Amino acid sequence: MTANVQTVKELMPVTARGEATRRKLLAAAEEEFGDKGFHAASVSSITTRAGVGQGTFYLYFHSKEEIFVTLVREIGRKLRKQMTGIATDNGGRIEAERQSLQAFLEFTQKHPGLYRIVQEAQFVDEAVFREYYERLAKSCSEGLQEAVQRGEIAPGDTDARAWALMGIGHFLGMYWCLWQGKMPDSHIIDDVMRMVSHGLAPKA
Repeated sequence: MTANVQTVKELMPVTARGEATRRKLLAAAEEEFGDKGFHAASVSSITTRAGVGQGTFYLYFHSKEEIFVTLVREIGRKLRKQMTGIATDNGGRIEAERQSLQAFLEFTQKHPGLYRIVQEAQFVDEAVFREYYERLAKSCSEGLQEAVQRGEIAPGDTDARAWALMGIGHFLGMYWCLWQGKMPDSHIIDDVMRMVSHGLAPKA
C-alpha cells in the first residue's frame, strides 16, 4: 500500500490554539501507530487518545495516511534538531559524534514507537521512508565533510561514513533502548566510539 498524500494540499492551523490541537493529534498518533502499527490504528482511536472529536481530526488532516506521513516527517525533523543541537565541535568531530550518538539514543528512549513507525513507512509511503533516512545522512555527511576540511578527521567518503555511523546508532538503539528498554551504559558508548575513532585493527 502506498499513500499518495503528497499531492493533497496540507491543512494548516491558523491560530495558536489550532496548532496546539494539531500537536495533540500528532502526539496521539505517535502513541497509536507505535502501539498498534499503521493498519490496526484508526482515526477514531487517535482522536480518543487526543481527547478531541473525530470531526476535529479532519480540520487538520485528510486521512490516516496523511497524519502518518506527517508524523514520520515530524519525527525526523525533531531527531535531526536534537542531534545537531546537542552535538558541538568544541571537542572536535569525534566528540561531536559521541554527543550525536548519545542524543539519538536518548531520543529513541523517549519515543518507543520510533522504530515501528519509521519501518512501516516503507509500506505506507516509500518516498517518505527514504526521505527520513536520506535527510539524516545528508546532515551527518555535511558535518563530516566540514570536519575533514578542518583536519579533524582523515579524508574519505563522507556519504559512506554517514550511513555507517547511522547504522551503528540504529542497531544500538534497537538492542538497548527498544528491546531492553534502557540506555546503554556509558562504557558501551565509550567502546563504540573507540571503534569509530581507531577501527577494529589492533594497535601496532
